Amino acid sequence: MAKRFQPGLLCALVFAASACAQGDVDTTDKDAIEQIVHDYIIENPEVIEEALIKLSQQADERDAATKREAIRSNMDAIYNSEFDYGIGPEDAPVTVVEFFDYRCSYCKRSMDWALALPEAHDGNVRVVFKELPILSPESEKAALAALAAGQQGKYAEMHRELMSMDNATGFDPEDIDAAAERAGVDVAQMREAMDSVQLKKVVADNKSLARKLGVDGTPAFFIGESMVPGANQEMVSRLIEDELSKES
Repeated sequence: MAKRFQPGLLCALVFAASACAQGDVDTTDKDAIEQIVHDYIIENPEVIEEALIKLSQQADERDAATKREAIRSNMDAIYNSEFDYGIGPEDAPVTVVEFFDYRCSYCKRSMDWALALPEAHDGNVRVVFKELPILSPESEKAALAALAAGQQGKYAEMHRELMSMDNATGFDPEDIDAAAERAGVDVAQMREAMDSVQLKKVVADNKSLARKLGVDGTPAFFIGESMVPGANQEMVSRLIEDELSKES
């Protein structure tokens, strides 16, 4: 049976091996120490696995710290953009921000759940939607259409219509116009707004913000200083409860 990993011994071995590599010991000692290190690792291969696990944990911790700092540095852009649309009370104590693409199947599956969050939490949660059209040119057209509908006070209605569209056959101009009509949107006015520099800049700014935050897929949810990649509803719900508990 291999001996239990002894951190102190391994550290000493690593230090000795490092000294050998730097030429701080004579050749006889160097050969002897390298043999000791070699024999120890062969007899205790689990130390390699444990070291790799530790390195992975440290990398994860550094990555998490980097993401938290990115969120802290961009809190206003994440939670308080005047160009975003959302549902739920504006003064709700907790805000959930979703970066999404209208052609993202996981975003579609999360739609009803996300739209129900304010009511599910008795009006203590607001959900803000950030267009992140990264899957296709049609995604960007859909995002611009939703933002244009928002200027007419029809964002939620258009959001639901676009999320309900078929990825395989939908999202051509006629389909988007039909969705707008079902949502009660003035199509001509929407089309004019879709060509505006302002709305195109909103989409471009969302993409830039996503890069800063390390968002590389949709959906991605933000609650407080935390990011949840993917449609992890359980994690989002847990973070909402954590944030609400801070308010009580």
